[in-house]
Amino acid sequence: MEITFSKLSGAGNDFIIIDNMDRSIRLGTERIRELCTRRTGIGADGLILIEPSETYAFSMNYHNSDGLPGSMCGNGGRCAVYFSMSVGIPASDGNHYVFEANGNRYDAWVTAPETVKLRMLSPRDFRSGMDIEGFSCHSVDTGSPHAVIYTDDLEHADVTGKGRAIRHRTDFFPGGTNVNFIEVTSPDSISVRTFERGVEDETLACGTGAVASALMSRRLGRVNGTAIRVRVRSGELLEVSFSEDMQEVFLCGPAKIVYKGSFEN
Repeated sequence: MEITFSKLSGAGNDFIIIDNMDRSIRLGTERIRELCTRRTGIGADGLILIEPSETYAFSMNYHNSDGLPGSMCGNGGRCAVYFSMSVGIPASDGNHYVFEANGNRYDAWVTAPETVKLRMLSPRDFRSGMDIEGFSCHSVDTGSPHAVIYTDDLEHADVTGKGRAIRHRTDFFPGGTNVNFIEVTSPDSISVRTFERGVEDETLACGTGAVASALMSRRLGRVNGTAIRVRVRSGELLEVSFSEDMQEVFLCGPAKIVYKGSFEN
């Protein structure tokens, strides 16, 4: 069976996205892992199947690059919306898409060519001041769990080594966690590098990580305002905006189709 796909990048987070609105495609864990493996496969941080929803425009079925089902991926959600528009899946209203992922409703808007704004879930489980692997760590769940660590030298942070160690500290994070290293660069901007659970490596961007980093930075008084610019490892910018009580949170940034292709399954 020949399966067509699009490869999309959300600020450097890359995804294989497949239209499965007719539910004809079945991909197992090992096959997804093979497809996401760089150099020997297509290569991606994750794979997304766009599937029908009884209530909304579509359902986002997301798998990490290890082949296992993942928790919410912010950049993946933004890319899923842009892909859905590109293949003609009708919007809920104008440029507004409503879709579901992991049983939750998400709203998104295609605000400009190759730009998508996504309403995130309200954050939960803020924790601060944990001593882990020699760092003062903070954490919050923004649809996926995230640890947050501040540094004055982000370029030389041991994101892979220390990130992997903290990711597996199940005494603090029973299900494991993503790990973000942050440098505050101005009163309303930060730079972030993220070690992603499920990818098991540093990625060029992480949407839920950008949101976690921005919200925690505002909560701790390290930045001001309710719109924070987040520069990710790819060099691209995401914007995280939120209400004063942080219950309404939006992630906005680029979502681009890199190329299209097909593979045999």
